[in-house]
Amino acid sequence: MDRDGESTPRVVRSFVEAVPTPALACDPESHAIRAANAPAAALLGQDRGTLTLMGLADLGETDETVDGEPIGTAVDEAVDGDEVTEFEWETGGKRGRRRLSLSLRATTMAGERWLIVGLTDVTDRVTAEEDLRSQLRVVDAVASTVPAALFQCGADGTLARWNDRLAAEAGRGSEALSGTDLTALFDDESRDAVAEALRRVYREREPADCEATLLTRSGERVPYRLALGPIIDGDRVVGAIGVGEDRTEASLREERLAVLTRVLRHNFRNDLNVVTGFTERAIETVDDPELASELERVVDTAERLLRVGETSRRVERLLADRPTPGRLDLADAVDEALVSLPSELREGADIEVDVPEGITVSAIGYLAEAIAELVDNAVRHSEAERPRVEISAAELPSESWASLVVADDGPGIPPAERSVLTGEETPLEHASGLGLWYVNWIVSAGGGSFDIGSASAGGTRIEIELRTPNDG
Repeated sequence: MDRDGESTPRVVRSFVEAVPTPALACDPESHAIRAANAPAAALLGQDRGTLTLMGLADLGETDETVDGEPIGTAVDEAVDGDEVTEFEWETGGKRGRRRLSLSLRATTMAGERWLIVGLTDVTDRVTAEEDLRSQLRVVDAVASTVPAALFQCGADGTLARWNDRLAAEAGRGSEALSGTDLTALFDDESRDAVAEALRRVYREREPADCEATLLTRSGERVPYRLALGPIIDGDRVVGAIGVGEDRTEASLREERLAVLTRVLRHNFRNDLNVVTGFTERAIETVDDPELASELERVVDTAERLLRVGETSRRVERLLADRPTPGRLDLADAVDEALVSLPSELREGADIEVDVPEGITVSAIGYLAEAIAELVDNAVRHSEAERPRVEISAAELPSESWASLVVADDGPGIPPAERSVLTGEETPLEHASGLGLWYVNWIVSAGGGSFDIGSASAGGTRIEIELRTPNDG
């Protein structure tokens, strides 16, 4: 057979040309290319005539496969074997450097032995794999430096990848963690909470978090906080990504702080009650009006500090509960707030309510306490003989927010205490300061906003804006 391929049997050329994908026919002994179809010519950037003047080895930039085997050896294995031989090879040509996958099989046609070569361009796949490996290296670098346990679960909720922090905190090696159900890392009491968080991630496609107790291989119980999120591919959840935090130090700190707070508050309340009791008895025994007035200021101050202590107790409860927002009827919340006020305070003021029925807002269950706090402050700090407080509400034009306004005719809140909203507050001048923090925390926990302004009557106007649930 001549090198130019003129003596290549027509049946061989016809066979190669009939293959819809890039294909070559080669001499099994010399590896010379004897026939090429149009897809092969297009892939290699050469016309078919030129290709039949080349040997198979002339297509590559190197004389080795991607795996490091000599090309001649790989081709000879295909010639000598009865199965398909496959390898990948870096090639050049007019189209630039490409990665080709070659499938070779020796066969007999027209009474002669031929080597048929199928070609597939896998450059894009290789590039994508390299990009993915690069991204994974970045992820691994981040995972190794973040001071938290990071992990990935597969579609079945078992661990697929994790960083050293998780392995160290769980006290388990890679073999023990691989394929382990995430819930199996936690004790019996908290396993259901972890399973529920995973269910929310996989079925509802929503982030979820929970408190749990990590059970190490040595039996140690570690307070833990998990945050999980879905990994979505198209319309399917194919896994979950998670962050774990060892809460041991935080739990100890919170426990000690809670004990300290309870002790201080108890002593604080008892000592102030003693101050109030002795001062009231002293008022009854003195004849000097000026001295009696000063003693009454002592009683007022002690009662104000007692209310600060009570507000701090409610703040502590709010922070410990970590409530989540839900649907609340605004009119019901206002009614609940007014009922909770001391009767003497309600009866000693004119409280007008204009809150339409049917306004539903998204807020935490402490909303009534926030409203009561605002009304209580408005009445207690008013200098009028009979304080006046107006409570009104309306749905805003955006149809996704509602506004609740508490306005009074009092002296207004000092500028130093208005700065509670900016975090630049100075030492509180009266009990409303901590109360404003309490109201602000309740409102912001429900996704709302809180603003202090001046009322038309010259007092304070406090507006709370709350989201209205989207029923669509």
